[in-house]
Amino acid sequence: MAPQIMWIGLGNMGRGMCSNLVGKGDLDKPLILFNRTKKRAEDLAAKFPQGKAEVVDSIEEGVKKADIIFTIISNDAAVKETIEAILKADVKGKVIVECSTIHPDTTEQVAQEITAKGGEFVASPVFGAPAAADAGALIFVPAGPRSSIEKVRPYIKGVMGKAEIPFEDKPYGSALKLKLIGNTFILNMASVLGEGFTVAEKSGVGVEPVKQFVDTIFGGVYSAYAERMSKGTYWRMEEPLFSADNARKDAGHAMNLAKSSGAEFKLTEVADGYLKTVAEHAGGSKGDIAGIYGAARKHSGLKYENDS
Repeated sequence: MAPQIMWIGLGNMGRGMCSNLVGKGDLDKPLILFNRTKKRAEDLAAKFPQGKAEVVDSIEEGVKKADIIFTIISNDAAVKETIEAILKADVKGKVIVECSTIHPDTTEQVAQEITAKGGEFVASPVFGAPAAADAGALIFVPAGPRSSIEKVRPYIKGVMGKAEIPFEDKPYGSALKLKLIGNTFILNMASVLGEGFTVAEKSGVGVEPVKQFVDTIFGGVYSAYAERMSKGTYWRMEEPLFSADNARKDAGHAMNLAKSSGAEFKLTEVADGYLKTVAEHAGGSKGDIAGIYGAARKHSGLKYENDS
């Protein structure tokens, strides 16, 4: 009999991940949903076939029923608060899978708290944008005991994800270190594109030829970000795909990781400076990381919003 699954956190990523769990996860019990704003959980449950999801009023209520609890939350403070709520219930024998992007030290701390109460813990941040979550094409980075990861695998590849980079029987924080390093690549890429488009515009080359170059040479995620920038989506979006606040949180954690390792993320410092401008202009929770283009424009004497 399949285990009872619970999901905590229904932001841009969580909603898509839950949809794939329900659609492809071979669940024989309703997926238990909890979100701080209950209506978001109710709205998502209403999209599923009848009997496929159950919305609970509290984390403790859901944890009591669940065997495996997934969480994907915005920041370290929210994760700590969520784990505190989870531990109000008996977690002995249950598996908590934490998918948020947080500091490795935070991951190790909550893992210790859970395992001290007899629970199992898997740190499993994910790579991929909300569109990848919707498509079930995320890359999972699970860390922790192999036996615990094996309990989670049936819901990863082919369900919520397309691949995994495992750290079996390795420290929980290993997964978060990789996630932070990987996210600096995204931050730096956005900065390179934003600066390139800005210089192209100011020098008379034009944005479109640079976009064609990016599509032809790089494609993939580069093209996706270039599209959001060149078409002006970055300033028209009602809800960011990757908010400036969360991007700055990741940048800060990454720079802290580098410093504690005796190294540097100098390019990430530049990206963080652009993100500060995005947050100031559009709002930290509303500005999208692709707004780095707007920040680069503003730093160069242009207006934040392009005219595309």
